[in-house]
Amino acid sequence: MPPKNAPSQTKKSAPVSPQGSLARTIVRLVVALAGLAAAGVVSLLLIIALALAMAYPNLPDVGHLADYRPKLPLRVLTAEGNPMGEFGEERRQLVPIREMPRVMIDAVLAIEDARFFEHSGVDYRGMVRAALANLGQAKSQGASTITMQVARNVYLSAEKSYTRKIYEVLLTFKLEHLLTKEQILEIYMNQIFLGHRAYGFAMAAQTYFGKPLKDISIAEAAMLAGLPKAPSAFNPLSNPKRARSRQLHIIDRMLENGFITSAEAEAAKAEKLRLRSQTVERSRAEFAAEMVRQAIVAQYGEEAYTRGLVVTTTIRSDDQLSAYRSVRQGIMDFEARQFYRGPELFIDLPADEAARDEAIENALSERPDNDDLLSAVVLEASPTRVVAVRQDGEPFTISGEGLRPVRSGLSERAGPNIRIRPGAVIRVMQARDKSWRITQLPEVEAAFVAMDPQTGDIRALVGGFDFQKNKFNHVTQAWRQPGSSFKPFVYSAALEKGVTPMTVVNDAPLFYSAEETGGKPWEPKNYDGEFEGPMSVRRALAKSKNMVSIRILQVVGTESAQAWVSRFGFDPRRHPPYLTMALGAGSVTPMQMATGYGVFANGGYLVPPRLITRVTDHQGKVLYEAPAVELSEDRRVIDARNAFMSSSLLQEVTRSGTAARAQSTLKRPDLYGKTGTTNDAVDAWFVGFHPTVVAAAWVGYDTPRNLGSRETGGGLSLPIWTSYMSHALKDVPVQEYEPPPGVVRAGGEWYYEEYGPGMGVQGIGLDDAWPGTAGGQEAGINGGYGDLPPPPAQPMRQEDRRSIIDLFRN
Repeated sequence: MPPKNAPSQTKKSAPVSPQGSLARTIVRLVVALAGLAAAGVVSLLLIIALALAMAYPNLPDVGHLADYRPKLPLRVLTAEGNPMGEFGEERRQLVPIREMPRVMIDAVLAIEDARFFEHSGVDYRGMVRAALANLGQAKSQGASTITMQVARNVYLSAEKSYTRKIYEVLLTFKLEHLLTKEQILEIYMNQIFLGHRAYGFAMAAQTYFGKPLKDISIAEAAMLAGLPKAPSAFNPLSNPKRARSRQLHIIDRMLENGFITSAEAEAAKAEKLRLRSQTVERSRAEFAAEMVRQAIVAQYGEEAYTRGLVVTTTIRSDDQLSAYRSVRQGIMDFEARQFYRGPELFIDLPADEAARDEAIENALSERPDNDDLLSAVVLEASPTRVVAVRQDGEPFTISGEGLRPVRSGLSERAGPNIRIRPGAVIRVMQARDKSWRITQLPEVEAAFVAMDPQTGDIRALVGGFDFQKNKFNHVTQAWRQPGSSFKPFVYSAALEKGVTPMTVVNDAPLFYSAEETGGKPWEPKNYDGEFEGPMSVRRALAKSKNMVSIRILQVVGTESAQAWVSRFGFDPRRHPPYLTMALGAGSVTPMQMATGYGVFANGGYLVPPRLITRVTDHQGKVLYEAPAVELSEDRRVIDARNAFMSSSLLQEVTRSGTAARAQSTLKRPDLYGKTGTTNDAVDAWFVGFHPTVVAAAWVGYDTPRNLGSRETGGGLSLPIWTSYMSHALKDVPVQEYEPPPGVVRAGGEWYYEEYGPGMGVQGIGLDDAWPGTAGGQEAGINGGYGDLPPPPAQPMRQEDRRSIIDLFRN
């Protein structure tokens, strides 16, 4: 039945005009197109919905982000808490959002996502704008919200495609559904890469400004907020102009969004930023930090690099820097006495200025600065004047005394590899008066370690001239002959055999035939080749007389001496029981020598070196705490009176002997130590102590060779030691040892009470009894008063023999 009022089917239609027919045709076309469009949109939406439905199950699980635990590096700190090393793929400090400074959050929101707390993860206006801008392009360049950046940075690659964008949007919705806005922002602020291996804004604040994130200003926050877009292009260290431009833009955005006032904006724009490279000097503790890294990895495995462990050490920042500078100065003073080995590199200098600047820049990049040893390219050279240029492009002139170290390289007769000429890459140093001096990278190496003799805490450790150049740690890994610096341990043994400081020993030639040595004949010499005849033990050690030391070792007995030196922590296998032990022919490390001398310094206790005091996780939970060190009797290895008498002899060395420069330089009597120079001046040593600190200094080449005919431990290593001690003992009152029970003083000399004047060994190596020795005895090869006393019940606990790594692991 037709509907009501429907026209009759028999009724004829009115004629249609051409205009009406056209109108109906257009209407029908529009309706048809609209229908097709609607069907297309529905189809498109169905296709998109189907794609999303298929993609959603393939999305990664984001549930773990609710308990965000990023990769956190292993951080190593000095005793004061200053950074001295960091190890891991990503340098990061995790800061909860509640502790994130408001100014940093505002700066980030202003430039990255001002509507972050308003939208649901996707800024549709931004996406439409980006789509229009990229219409017809194969790759999307759309702006991303902070949530989208988290999705991309945590889970997706950096490619720009529609497929990745779909996954990014889906992950964004998933993150917004699972996490709060604060959680998402916390992840972003800690996860984002900001250049120089710094991840997160807390590490960026340390990297670029050398300060905690909580202390940054508006201007600094704006500079950091500019890094996420392009950490390299907007890096304030490498691209200061572009970084500055973006900083100003961000400050304007902060003002536009009401985060700061106009006055604050103007002040921020006017603030002069002080970057870390310009104001902060590193701790220079790379060798010690590497020791810690090895110990922690040995304990925790590879996860040590990602767990965020924080290791506190015994290193003192000021002491470490002083030791570093002392070693550098000592080596450079030695280098100034060496012949010039020539420029490091030669380059062609093009006539075109731009090409020349590029060649110079490339050459200096290949030869980077080594702290204060700066690289430069020579532009002009003559025997009286050299003009050079550095990375800043400003030429400077070296003349006068600044050319003295390289006179041979400026001579007309200099060989092609030695001569300084335009295009030569050289090293220069700037003096305090701003004058320049040409020098060269040293070939010689050095080591220095300082410890607290009461606790074993390592206060400073320098394993070589430059860690980047040579990572071999000479403090712990270099086994070298100690020379005369080993003699005090032999003298210590002799005290137990009745030898006294006033025992007279003949400084006369010795000769041992092949039959006596079981090999080649041996005719030892004194360092200066001179023999002075009979002298006291005190004077002989002060003057480091080899003949006297050998005769004293004969009294002690080589096997007894070998057992005795093991009490000080030395491996007896590295000190064979031969007479050459008296001259330090065994093998030691600087760490061992400092530990051994520490026994004298602390009154007779063997205290192993300690570097690690605490290990915590990133939240501060203590995982390891080093126990307090007590000088209990189970650590005693020599009697207190032996330590006192040995120290008395070593004090004479620094007063009137081969190390007299120590007391004369530092102007104090409470210094004790011994120089050491091996055969052919291959190794140069000084090991010494004050009651509060013991330190060992060594200089030598990695491949053993002569240091120079006039080079000695007193001339090379002692200045390093005194330079450090001038800092370590500043404001420390004079502190000499009190005599312990069992010693007596007579005639201005100290004796064991049972070996007082006329009671101990009176002479060694004398043809006849020395005048005035009635009632005394001259010791022969097996002389003295019997065997050395037995060692304590526990002369050295097992852990004391272990390395620092093993000590920590157990």
